[in-house]
Amino acid sequence: MKDDMIKMDYNTNLKIGSLFDGIGVFPLSASRYGISPTWASEIEKAPVSITKRHFPHMLHLGDITKIDGGEIPPVHVITFGSPCQNLSNIGKREGLAGSQSSLFYHAIRIIEEMRCATNGAYPVITVWENVMGAFSSNNRLDFKAVLESFTKTDIPMPTSGEWANAGMVRGKDVDVCWRLLDARYWGIPTLAQRRRRIFLVADFRGTSAREILFKARDLQSFPTSCEKGRLSSTITSGLSTQKARGKIPIVRPFQERRMRSAAKDKNKTGFIGSFGRTDDPFPTLLAGSVNYFSFWYEGEEKEGFIRQLTPLECERLMGLPEGWTALGHKDETISDYARYKAIGNAIAMPCAEYIMAGIAESL
Repeated sequence: MKDDMIKMDYNTNLKIGSLFDGIGVFPLSASRYGISPTWASEIEKAPVSITKRHFPHMLHLGDITKIDGGEIPPVHVITFGSPCQNLSNIGKREGLAGSQSSLFYHAIRIIEEMRCATNGAYPVITVWENVMGAFSSNNRLDFKAVLESFTKTDIPMPTSGEWANAGMVRGKDVDVCWRLLDARYWGIPTLAQRRRRIFLVADFRGTSAREILFKARDLQSFPTSCEKGRLSSTITSGLSTQKARGKIPIVRPFQERRMRSAAKDKNKTGFIGSFGRTDDPFPTLLAGSVNYFSFWYEGEEKEGFIRQLTPLECERLMGLPEGWTALGHKDETISDYARYKAIGNAIAMPCAEYIMAGIAESL
C-alpha cells in the first residue's frame, strides 16, 4: 500500500505548498491535476507521518510561526485550512483573536513574504478553507477581516448584515471569491456526509478566481482502493447481498450532539429526531468525537444494532482513498484515535479536487 496506493502523475511545472496541511488532502487533490506537492507545514505527529508516506519528496517545514515565506521554495499555489476552533459554532467563539484561529495571520504573513521575495510572482493563487462559523464569529467582523487580509482593501459590511454563502470582492491586484460547499453534494457517487465549509480563492493576477470557484466542470474519476470488489459506500459496507436475501437495509446516523443536548433538556421530540431518517446524511465528522449509526433490516428492528463508524468508513465519507490514514512513513500503524482526529480535521476530497481542477485549468 506504500506510495503506490495512488499513482501520481506530475505532468506540469506547477507547484503547491500546503500550510496547516493535516493529512495532505490539498496536495493529493493537486497532484491528481498535475500540480506537484512541494512543501507542507504541520506539527501533529500522526498526520506528518501519514503525508511523509504518501509524499516522500515533499519538504516538511514544521511550525508555521517559524517559517519565513521569503526563504522557502516559491510555489504557484498556497493552500491553508487554518485552525477553526475559535470560529466554529461549537466552540467558545473567540474568533480570529483566539489563540488557534489567529494563526490565520501567520499564513497571510508567509504569503506576503513570498510575494515580496519574488517581486509579486509567487504565489499566483491561494486557497483558504474554514468552517461556516467564520461568517458569523465576532459579530460577523472576522470574515470582513479575512477578506481585507487578502485584498488589502477596506471591505464594507453587507447591507443585509450577513455574509452571503457565495460572493466576490476585488483588491488592487487580486480577485477574491468565496463559496460555501457542502460535501454531501460532491463526488461520484456523492458523499453521504453533511460537511459545510467555506472555500475562498484569491487570484493575484486578478483574472480567474470566479472561474476557479464557480465554473461547472466535470471531474476526473479516481480509484479509491487497490482492493478488488470494494463496496462503494459506508451504507453497504460489510453487508452481504446473499445474507440480506432481498431485505431492505435501514441505516440511520445519529446526530450525537443534538441527542445529548435533547437528553439533558429532557426534550423527547428532539431526542427522537436526533436519530434521523434513512435518507439523512451522516453528521459532520468531528476531530473530537466518534460517529455512531443504527442498522437493521426492514421489519426486523429488534434484531438491529448500534455501532460506531470505523476509520475506513470515515475515510470513505471524506472521499479519501481507502487506507490513506492507516500507516505512517515507517510502516507504523496509526492508532484509531489518531485517525479519527486527523480525518475529522481534514478537508472533503471532492471539494478540494473541484478547486484544484479549476486552478490547473486556469494556470
